[in-house]
Amino acid sequence: MTRPHLVVIMADQLRHDLISPEHMPNVMALAADSLFFPRTYCASPLCMPSRASFFTGRYPNETGCLINPWVEADRAHGVVRDGTPILYDLLSGEWDGWHTGKQHLYFDPPLERRATGSTHWVTLEDTYAPFLAERGDPMPGGPDFRADLPELVSGHRSQLGSGSTPATGRYDPGFDSFFDGHILRTTLEAIDQRDRDKPLFLSAMFLAPHPPFQIPDPWYSAVDAIEMPANVGRWSEGQSPLQLYNLTGFIGARYSREDWQEVWRVYAGLVQLLDHCVGEIIARLKSEGVYDDAVILFTTDHGEMLGAHRLFQKMCMYEEAIRTPVVLKLPKDRQQTGVNSTPVSHIDVLPTLCAALGIDPPVGLPGRNLLERVEEQPIFVQYDGNGALGNFSRAVIRGRDKLIVDCFKDEIFFELHDLTTDPLEDHNLIASRPDLAATLLALLLTHMRETGDHLPLQMADLDDFLAAYAPAPAA
Repeated sequence: MTRPHLVVIMADQLRHDLISPEHMPNVMALAADSLFFPRTYCASPLCMPSRASFFTGRYPNETGCLINPWVEADRAHGVVRDGTPILYDLLSGEWDGWHTGKQHLYFDPPLERRATGSTHWVTLEDTYAPFLAERGDPMPGGPDFRADLPELVSGHRSQLGSGSTPATGRYDPGFDSFFDGHILRTTLEAIDQRDRDKPLFLSAMFLAPHPPFQIPDPWYSAVDAIEMPANVGRWSEGQSPLQLYNLTGFIGARYSREDWQEVWRVYAGLVQLLDHCVGEIIARLKSEGVYDDAVILFTTDHGEMLGAHRLFQKMCMYEEAIRTPVVLKLPKDRQQTGVNSTPVSHIDVLPTLCAALGIDPPVGLPGRNLLERVEEQPIFVQYDGNGALGNFSRAVIRGRDKLIVDCFKDEIFFELHDLTTDPLEDHNLIASRPDLAATLLALLLTHMRETGDHLPLQMADLDDFLAAYAPAPAA
């Protein structure tokens, strides 16, 4: 049996509402040849736990990767449990594997340092700094694009941390020295250098449009202005104040709606830079005769708030942070196209890819094959802190209904939203629909129990919250 090629292209921190013909024409051209799932959700709105779940098909509670392991005290919670099957291992040997760009899949020992496996690792972490040193160019960003912030460690003590801000600027060395210019070049070299006697497995992990927002021309100047959603720079009705203790609110709440206008302009340019990279990869795959025989998947690890609800980055449960649309192109001889707006999860990607490639999936995956009839079922998302275990959030999405549970130390805040009538999640319906909230919470608690969640959430927490924060409306 001749196996198809597999090409995975992942953005970092891409808003779902900018995946459009205006901003991403190359991605939308790919989508025209593909199945498009616009209501896909990540398993966690944070780089490493999201990628761990994407490539293993298991929830963060099951992989053991809950955070980005920047703080040593909680580092063990940012590493995927040994022995967890991952896409790279499933394709090892039969496919000629290449990983280019970011390497945010933490194993011990690291995947790229293992003696076993046939993937070629050309990572941004290993190759970019030496490349810039040889050219004599600075790395984009730096202290002017970062700020100090409190980082809750192990759920109970704070230490000084650091995070990106939405500061903007032009990167004068140009695209070739920019993060994603380097990633694009190494990706195209991987396509050229592949073993042509084997099917290609290419995993291209871009940094764009993740901050720092110091980007090269012509993309820095490409967008004159952009219309922002109405919730940018504005706190919403019934929004959890606990978000001010998290990076999202601690940094995001400093900026007015007027401040966000320039950030949106530059971010949109960075999205167009990413789309340029996708277009170059697709063009090379076509010129090499790979495109028609390839499974190609485009997505993002998570979204970006970009001032919505006065929040920045991800690390929360609003749609802007957790919506991660999937574009899935199949080989030409069994092509399927169309838009499927059923809520699905990154958890569903690995069993789907296994079906598309004709290989057996790992035993016990919780996800489903999206190439078959997709029935609506609850979607679960979790967040357990950024660089350490700290600010915790959980969400369940069932059709149009969504329950968010936000936790900081011994406080719990609930939000209930109707995504059909209130897509910007401006109105917390928890007081008017307590029965619906209880139904969704029961689904969430069952999921948490089945996946071994460490968070001691219980039904009584909702009753306590309603009594303290959301008394029933007067008759």
